Amino acid sequence: MKELNKRSLKIGVAFLFFLVLISLPKLSGTQESDKDKALLERAKTFFSPLPNIVDNPENRVTPEKVKLGKMLYFDPRLSKSGFISCNSCHNLASYGVDNLPTSIGHRWQLGPRNAPSVFNSALHIAQFWDGRAKDLEEQAKGPILNPKEMASPSEDFVVERIKSIPEYVELFKKAFPEDKDPINYNNIAKAIAAFERTLLTPSRFDKFLQGDLNALTDEEKEGLKLFIEVGCITCHRGVAVGGEMFQKFGIVKPYFEVIKYKDKKNIDKGRYEITKNEGDKYVFKVPSLRNVSRTYPYFHDGSVWSLEEAVRIMAEIQLGRKLQDEEVKKIVAFLKSLEGEIPQSALELPVLPPSTEKTSKPDVK
Repeated sequence: MKELNKRSLKIGVAFLFFLVLISLPKLSGTQESDKDKALLERAKTFFSPLPNIVDNPENRVTPEKVKLGKMLYFDPRLSKSGFISCNSCHNLASYGVDNLPTSIGHRWQLGPRNAPSVFNSALHIAQFWDGRAKDLEEQAKGPILNPKEMASPSEDFVVERIKSIPEYVELFKKAFPEDKDPINYNNIAKAIAAFERTLLTPSRFDKFLQGDLNALTDEEKEGLKLFIEVGCITCHRGVAVGGEMFQKFGIVKPYFEVIKYKDKKNIDKGRYEITKNEGDKYVFKVPSLRNVSRTYPYFHDGSVWSLEEAVRIMAEIQLGRKLQDEEVKKIVAFLKSLEGEIPQSALELPVLPPSTEKTSKPDVK
């Protein structure tokens, strides 16, 4: 009987030990799940998932405007030469940029600043690096008339060229049915802006924010945690992970010393060029970090090609931090999770309406 009790006791102890062993992964998994949930809740205090569309009460997004705006976005006839379109510098196939330090414009002139991505730009506080346009509708008017970009000589020049194309006449009537004379410069900009307001790129990070704890890898989650703790969220926050404010580029250290500019006499002074306010020297709109792994080179002048280097520089000049290699690696891993899906409609080229004999001939002079 004693032997039987001893044997039963051993079996009981072994069974209890087995139960403990099989419960350990569950406990570990629960702990990991709780950790991820805590990170999610913390992230939700700084970020929000993308909406389906970014409307403007003063320029409602309609299918007719979007169709017309897409055609105008790709149409090089808005430029003086008939060669440059919006898509030339903001190529939708390469995440809304041209991947050049600064863009090539009319007669091969180089622009002064890097072309930011058009994707998700409707979420920004303002447009252009210096914020000189309040919204996409105002922004769309600028490049068409800029002598270094599309170089059309006047609004009337653009309007008359579009009016000479019969199919556009009909499309403008459908897009702006309440206007007696729908083809005007404001409506050209409104149509382009309506199309751009549909250019949103949801990513795995959005799925994470919506509650899918498995949407990010462990390394990406660690990078997100570091991104928050290091202080990157001071500026890069909100639905666009940036784009919500203006900030001095070089709070702790002058950026032109770290990047080592050769010509320090002609440093871009940012918003100061617009406001002439001393406090706006070297102040720029904080860029969105969505799709940042695809929108190189970086900064307003396109001076840095490596995302890792850009992260190091920003930590040093904005936060006074010198990041370790492992920290940079994890933050970059998180930033890559912001690479979103380009809408299929944006990747389908529109068939542009044919010109007529009345259409103004291209002029490259």
